[in-house]
Amino acid sequence: MTDESAQKPLAGKICLVAGASRGLGRGIARALGHAGGTVIVTGRSSEAGPRTDQRSETFEDTAREVEAAGGRGEPYRCDHTNEREVDQLVAWSLRRFGRLDCVVDAVWGGNEGYDGERYPDGSAFGAPFWRRPVARLGQSFESGVYAQLLLARAVAPAMVQMRQGLIVTVSFDTAGGYLGDVFYDLAKTAMNRLTLAMAQELSPYGVTALGLSPGHVLTERVRDAGMAAETTETPLYAGRAVAALAADPNIARHAGQVLHVADLARAYGFTDADGTQPDRFSLQNS
Repeated sequence: MTDESAQKPLAGKICLVAGASRGLGRGIARALGHAGGTVIVTGRSSEAGPRTDQRSETFEDTAREVEAAGGRGEPYRCDHTNEREVDQLVAWSLRRFGRLDCVVDAVWGGNEGYDGERYPDGSAFGAPFWRRPVARLGQSFESGVYAQLLLARAVAPAMVQMRQGLIVTVSFDTAGGYLGDVFYDLAKTAMNRLTLAMAQELSPYGVTALGLSPGHVLTERVRDAGMAAETTETPLYAGRAVAALAADPNIARHAGQVLHVADLARAYGFTDADGTQPDRFSLQNS
């Protein structure tokens, strides 16, 4: 292995990160760029149009960060709850690059409008289910499991034809018990179950689907909500986890699992941005 291939293990690889305007998606895109990948970054918040919750971050910003990290950034606007837009994104990607090697779904709109204390409907995270307006469940499922299914369904045919590929869904491990909020728990559990189902159906074709469980991440929303002191890691920690997984020739052994970023850090030897390896996080011990 040459020094360059060791430093850029994803050189020549085509990656797509959905939901990369900010947060975990942005951190993952940066890490894939640093590993030498070509990274298609998608989102709804654009310099040329509307932005989610009127936030300043855009997917064009992320594409530039990918370039600065040493990769190739390709911005693309997509609403991942819109089937037609998702299909158009994947068709464009395949026309332009011929294949997709690694697809990461970091789309999650379940916390849109949350100010750190209340959602727009007036309810708080963790309020008893009988005090929660049920419409929040629909939003959590649409921006979680439904968006996950749309993207995976669009990319799977090309990966199956190639007999290779990696689909990573950013979620949260629900095996350890209740996640503290009825809608969050239901959405993440459904996302993880879909990942398991996809892995079962894709594995015979050489395609791996798995879930990624980060800790309490210092995203822009968390920072602006005044919760930075409660966080355990930065988005780059999860990004380095995905980069390590995408470069692993034996990735199929992880099919169907929800993998903790902290466990992967120890297995693959990467760190967070400050050089540390934060431990596993759970809502129960937060």
